[in-house]
Amino acid sequence: MDKDKRKKKSSGDDLSLREVHKVWGPAEAEVIKTFLESNGIQCIFRGKVAQSLYPISSDGMGEIKILVSEKDYDLAKKLLRSRKT
Repeated sequence: MDKDKRKKKSSGDDLSLREVHKVWGPAEAEVIKTFLESNGIQCIFRGKVAQSLYPISSDGMGEIKILVSEKDYDLAKKLLRSRKT
């Protein structure tokens, strides 16, 4: 039973997500996602509004947060900084 607990705990560690960047539209979010995934980093989006239904960016409603796993955070941040220079 201890093996099962350790296995569940280690697999759950991969589920720790951290916000690496914010954007204001789905097009930019997809560009960043493609960039990160081409460097071996999986990411997901979290937003307040379904962009396809309400394509607006008003008062923070169009904000999309890009999340990566905790273990990939430092590399993702470094890659995104290098992309801007």
